[in-house]
Amino acid sequence: MGRHSDGRRRLLVPVVATGLVLVLGAATWVTVTTVRARPSCEQPAKVLVTASPDIAPALSLVARGLDLQCGSIEVQTREATQAAERLALSDGSPRPQVWVPDSTLALRRARQLGAADVPETGASVASSPVVLAVAADVAKGLGWPDRVPTWAEVLAAPGVVPGMSDPARDAVGAMALLGLQDSVKAAPEPAAAYVATLRQFSANTLGAETELIARLPGSSDGGGAAAVTTFPASENSLLRHNVEDSKSPLVAVYSTAVPTLDYPFAELGGITPPQRPIVEALRDAVLGDAGGDAIARTGLRAAGGQALRDHPDDPRVVPQGIRVANLPPAPVVDELLNQWAGVNLSARVQVLIDVSGSMNAQVPGTGLNRMQVTMQAAAKAMHLFKPATQVRMLTFSTRLDGDKDYRELLPMASVAQHLAGGALEKLDRVTATPDGGTGLYDSVLDTYRTARREWEPGRLNLVIVMTDGRNEDAHSVSRAELLAELAKLQDARRPIPLIGVGIGPDADKAELDQLTAATGGQAFVAPDPAKITDVFFAALSRLAGG
Repeated sequence: MGRHSDGRRRLLVPVVATGLVLVLGAATWVTVTTVRARPSCEQPAKVLVTASPDIAPALSLVARGLDLQCGSIEVQTREATQAAERLALSDGSPRPQVWVPDSTLALRRARQLGAADVPETGASVASSPVVLAVAADVAKGLGWPDRVPTWAEVLAAPGVVPGMSDPARDAVGAMALLGLQDSVKAAPEPAAAYVATLRQFSANTLGAETELIARLPGSSDGGGAAAVTTFPASENSLLRHNVEDSKSPLVAVYSTAVPTLDYPFAELGGITPPQRPIVEALRDAVLGDAGGDAIARTGLRAAGGQALRDHPDDPRVVPQGIRVANLPPAPVVDELLNQWAGVNLSARVQVLIDVSGSMNAQVPGTGLNRMQVTMQAAAKAMHLFKPATQVRMLTFSTRLDGDKDYRELLPMASVAQHLAGGALEKLDRVTATPDGGTGLYDSVLDTYRTARREWEPGRLNLVIVMTDGRNEDAHSVSRAELLAELAKLQDARRPIPLIGVGIGPDADKAELDQLTAATGGQAFVAPDPAKITDVFFAALSRLAGG
């Protein structure tokens, strides 16, 4: 790692023995070739290994120590995401027999892209914790080195500027989402706090750790961009950065909620009988003592998290063994990435808010009624969306505006415009209609039709309805008619999910399920209206990426 394009490789050169050929500069990969064939061997079998840059030198060192009968091993270095995409292409280029990416997430990604010969797992040959890399000055302000701060403390520190490598393309970023989620679990509204945290990190989402390093305070390569003072990184890359750049050192802050990079040894399909003993010899050696010695020289840890060497010159990392969470199942990771994508996507949203008489019911323990807690949730949602998101809000009850059951509260405008124009004060003044019923069906249908007419490409188009009851307008369309009309309005190329948020114990979950399912949306219910903000935020953060 480091601020230079070849920094991470340059730091590895002293680790491996001379004789390894490193192709640097503008190349996107380097090749390290090790040949071990006896003179009597007429047709040596060649095994190609693709590996992430931080593990490739150790694999090369192990390969050079093998006494192969008749064969050669070539270690090709390629970033995990690039390798996954290349394996899925099947473009006729030489295909590796072994792949050692930095994380099992890369194996999953390759399979999702269509690389059927990539296994789901592989034996872990090394590990590196995913840490929060914190600028030393920030860490000192939080009591380091006398005490190591938590992720939550770092992110709450005044003046901290967070950044992140793109979680959709980098395992470090993806795993860090688990740490960010864990860091807000004690917040009064965890879902809202998590979304706010993602917003902070999304402001400085870059392609690689090297770009984040370049934007550390004091960096000469920042190009005038805003300084970043903390970001997720592998422990191994942090160590290498601190060796290279003593002027802007980084302190490692650990979290037991974040899985490690696990460097799986994945044997791909198509291994021939002559290649098989070479692959097995390399696997056995890298998982044995020779592999441990080589991996120790790179600064990586053992597969179980044990530190293989001390770092007496760098007290900014923890030398003890690290016990962390296991990698969660693929659906959990996919949901985290969907939330990340949704939070970073501008939207066009129509929000329908129930103002029927039942919304005057008191919410126990709050001193507020349902209307007040709902409008508080709506006001906080203004800060959930990106400033460029377009929002229209409407209230609904029976015959609220002449023969119509709904009335516009806020016109379609950007969140930034609403906040600047006093929208929060207007929301605070909304009250329930004392004798009004729940005019749900006509309001949903007309609002959905408007959303269809105004559908905008490049945005997440949504209709949200917040209600505490079921339809009470005897003169409206029936439920069957509403469902039929919603079905006619569907367009797979221009989706508009309907999100239903039920408020209180009288909300009809079955009814909301039917209405939202017809549009590819989903219903959420808060039996305790006091929890409506958390439910609302959880609904939006979950569905935004879907």
